[in-house]
Amino acid sequence: MTYHILVIDDNEADHVIAQYAIDELDTDVRLHSAYDGQEALNMLDTMDRLPDVIFVDISMPGMNGHEFLAAYAARNDICSVIVMLTSSDQSDDKIRCMDYPFVKDYLVKPLESTYLELLLASLQ
Repeated sequence: MTYHILVIDDNEADHVIAQYAIDELDTDVRLHSAYDGQEALNMLDTMDRLPDVIFVDISMPGMNGHEFLAAYAARNDICSVIVMLTSSDQSDDKIRCMDYPFVKDYLVKPLESTYLELLLASLQ
């Protein structure tokens, strides 16, 4: 099975770190990248298959992570597991994000392959 992961983050280095974490796995994973929430929503509209997991940063120019979650909640095709992957360790941000039932976790960067492996195993 091929897993599809969408990373929404304005920092190119975080996309590279996500790819590195994926490369360390013995699992078939395809990484999709968006650099703000609006680009991600547009991407979701055109994808043949929705991602299994979406990692979302909070602080981004354009549509930020909180705005993305609100827009995503209004969609009819909610089926992905969303994990907030951010540098914000603020309890207010975590509480606000975890209010959405499709947000499964809140992590402080960086993404590590051990977490990713456990997350993908939980999807099976």
